[in-house]
Amino acid sequence: MKLRILICAYACMSDVGSTRPGGGDLMAWNMIRALSRVHRLWVLTAAQNRPAIEAALRTEPLPQVTFVYVSLPRVLDPLLKSQGALQFYAYLWQWKAYFVAKKLHRQVHFELFHHLTYENDWMASIIGALLPVPYVRGPGGGAHRIPPAFLEEFSTGERVADWRREYGQWGFRHDPFFLLSHSRARAILVCNQEAWEAMPARWKHKTQLMTVNGVAKEFLRDSSAPETQGHRFEILSAGRLIRLKGFDLAIRGFKLFSAQVPDSQLTIVGDGPDLSRLQGLVSQLGLEGRVRFETWMPREDLLGKMRSCDVFLFTSLRDGGGLVVVEAMASGKPVVCLDLAGPAFHITEECGIKLPARSPGEVIELMPQALERLYRDRELRVKMGQAGRARAEKGYTWDYLGERILKLYEEVLGANSHGAS
Repeated sequence: MKLRILICAYACMSDVGSTRPGGGDLMAWNMIRALSRVHRLWVLTAAQNRPAIEAALRTEPLPQVTFVYVSLPRVLDPLLKSQGALQFYAYLWQWKAYFVAKKLHRQVHFELFHHLTYENDWMASIIGALLPVPYVRGPGGGAHRIPPAFLEEFSTGERVADWRREYGQWGFRHDPFFLLSHSRARAILVCNQEAWEAMPARWKHKTQLMTVNGVAKEFLRDSSAPETQGHRFEILSAGRLIRLKGFDLAIRGFKLFSAQVPDSQLTIVGDGPDLSRLQGLVSQLGLEGRVRFETWMPREDLLGKMRSCDVFLFTSLRDGGGLVVVEAMASGKPVVCLDLAGPAFHITEECGIKLPARSPGEVIELMPQALERLYRDRELRVKMGQAGRARAEKGYTWDYLGERILKLYEEVLGANSHGAS
């Protein structure tokens, strides 16, 4: 029996319609694809996503999905250019989306509402708070923080930005519509342990852990992990070049590792404002030729590099999801990461090495030890890579995650609460 389901997905984009979709964009798109195989969906999304979505639909039509593009007045477009202002824009957008949803509900009579993105645990779902239909939220996160010892190394401006984020979230979490939307939710999905632990006791009984990242079955079929050729031990890292991604830790840790293993190379794929500072650090440490920067590339090219590396290194200090970590697992590569948020949720001791995130000095000391352990023990690399791939196959395909959501719909509505076919 098909349900009539309304989905709010401010961020929604496929890797067909864009060369650089975010983790939330991909999650929303792939969840919509999976859910639409069973139910009839109406999806509210930001108007700026329209070109990418329509490009993707030309490749893969979704006949059971109606996309409804919601826009705000153009005078507000400058808010899209900075992170904090973008969150405020998204909040205003949700109010506009609510009035669109209210009108649609009078026509369609939705049986369920699902707030997919923004994929955070701190902003109100205005539709969830006010639309009189059963409501599911998530998966999302946001409670994770940069550990204080690492924040001490940030510039004053960077520390102020983190302070604004923390207190901005505090304000959003005390928004009456946030409290109402969380109270009304039949189920809340969170994507890492920090978000689970931060959930107030009065809502914890309806909260479940679920990854915000996944991979397509097609990727698993195509992503063999070939034996790397040549004499160099290849370490790959990727992400936006900003301070909180911790690339300076990766470079400083690699300096110690490369002193013991000269036939090694660190490749960092990404763009961002920290590029010149990181290049300066490489020069200062005498690592020219051993640390390479490559500009951000189409996703398929990055995945190709991932398949041909020996180890994937991810040193982000604040990452609720960490899509590239899941893709490295699916590529059959061992992962070295910090024991924080999304990556810590994805990686087990069977498929990688998690470094305690107590201080920068400790990470820089332990990282080369972890890398050398993997360098010296090829059998361990292969074993961890195989375990990561098996973990991705079992619990990270979009089909599997879609099935989890479908079962959740059944649970929150009850066995006899299906709509008309």
